[in-house]
Parts: sequence; structure tokens; C-alpha cells
Amino acid sequence: MARIIDGKAHAAALREEAGRRARRMLELTGVQPGLSVVIVGDDPASRLYVKNKGEQAAAAGFRSETHTLPETISQDELLDLVARLNLDPAVHGILVQLPLPAHMDAQAVLAAIDPAKDVDGFHVINAGRLAVGLPALVPCTPLGCLRLLKAELDQLKGLEAVVVGRSNIVGKPMAQLLLQADCTVTIAHSRTRDLPQVCRRADILVAAVGRAEMIRGDWIKPGATVIDVGINRVPSRDPAKAAEGKTRVVGDVAFDEAVEVAGAITPVPGGVGPMTIACLLDNTLTAAARILERDPAEFA
Repeated sequence: MARIIDGKAHAAALREEAGRRARRMLELTGVQPGLSVVIVGDDPASRLYVKNKGEQAAAAGFRSETHTLPETISQDELLDLVARLNLDPAVHGILVQLPLPAHMDAQAVLAAIDPAKDVDGFHVINAGRLAVGLPALVPCTPLGCLRLLKAELDQLKGLEAVVVGRSNIVGKPMAQLLLQADCTVTIAHSRTRDLPQVCRRADILVAAVGRAEMIRGDWIKPGATVIDVGINRVPSRDPAKAAEGKTRVVGDVAFDEAVEVAGAITPVPGGVGPMTIACLLDNTLTAAARILERDPAEFA
């Protein structure tokens, strides 16, 4: 039976550390790290996520603000707001919540964010810096995955890692981080030939393909560490509740099967998800330190 990797506990410790670092920064520099989140439209899941980000940032001692914009706003108006935030010295991190309405070009909006304040790590400059091994703001979800792996495993060096998923948000940066940790890395995806056999090679298996319970228990190497990034809603196991439209959240891994084979595994929910916001705070502190031309380690 696999060990359950408690993302909630790890995230709580990281948030506590972020609070200490924020207080230290304020004490040494007089600067309070500032995070600005922009949300466009009324998507309930996005609103809840943004609310959680704001509350956790404020609780950690950050200056936190949320800009809530109507879905009808023009892209030019959104870009004007981003430009103002870029110039605001009290703002060290800018996050534009995705997805954006269909009439907007998300890539153009992300490209408008100052790379030094791009705490989501999605700007092409940060992606490029990560790819060539330079200091960069790293997307929060893969950064959280790496923290969980380092906490779980004594040594990543030399391990074979398979990342199932090739998105710019998780799959590609996850592979880059694992390469930097001296893993041997394979990026696979839904069209990979004999995907089960590729997964069976992995000492570390990161599932970020976006398909509910796609990765089965017999795809997993006995004793492997499994990081499940997926968040998928499927019908409730209770037929009566399912008939009422009730759902449950599952990952990309068939957990009940995988837990019997893996050495360690993240649950869904309660695994990777809590780490994402905690790493957003960590990124904001890093951005603030660099904007101040200070070493982030100075505030540890």
C-alpha cells in the first residue's frame, strides 16, 4: 500500500514559511510583498480559486488585491490595467486568472505582463529562462510537484521520470525542473505509442494529461512515486446522487488501483492542488526580492 503524500500539510508549512519571509522582508526593507490578481468574468471555479489566493496571501502578510472585471470588458482595457500594474512599485506579482473570455487573446495578455512580476511563470521569457537553466519564475503547479517529490524522495538524481502531458502550464515546465534535478525525463501524452509501457518505466510518474483516471494501476512500476496533477469531475458513485447531477473530483490516475502498486502517491483532492497557491506566494516573494535587487535567500 502506497504512502499518501499529504499536499495540505506541505502547503501549510510553505505558507507559514512565506509568512515568516514576508515579515522579514518588511523588517529589513520596509517593503511588503504585493500580489495583484486579475479575474475577468463570472466563472464560479475561477472566482473561488481567486478568492482563496487573496485570502491566503493576506493571511501570510502580503499586500493582496483583486481586480474583478466584467466579461464584456475589451482586451485593450485589460491590457491597460496590466500596464498600470507593471508600473506600480507596490505590486511585485501579477496574475491574470485563466481562462479568459473567448474574445481575448490569452497569449497576448500574458505577454503584456512584466516578466519580473509574472508569478504564474507563463511569460515566454520565463519559459525560455527555465529551459536554458537560468533563474526564472516557474509555473506554480510544477514547482509544487517538485517540492513534494524532494520532500518524499531522498535523491532525485538518476531516477527515470515520465511526465504524461505536454502543456505549457504543467507538462513542459515539469520536465524542465526534473531535468535540472538530474532525472532522466520522458515527456509522454495521450498519443504516445504504448503509453502504458512507457509509464511502467517510471520511478517518478507525473500525470498531467487532463483525462479522468486514464492511468491505471497496472501502468505503474511497483514502488514508483506518483504525482497526480489532474482535477476532473465525474458522476457520483452513488447512482441516486449521480441522477441528480452530483459529481466527485478525481485525478488522472485511477487512485484505488494505483495505491496498491505505487510506493507513494498524491491524492485528489488534497495533493498537488494546495501546493499551487502556496508556491504562488513563494514566487511573489522571489519576485519582490529580485525587484529590490536582493537575494531571495536573504529573507529566509
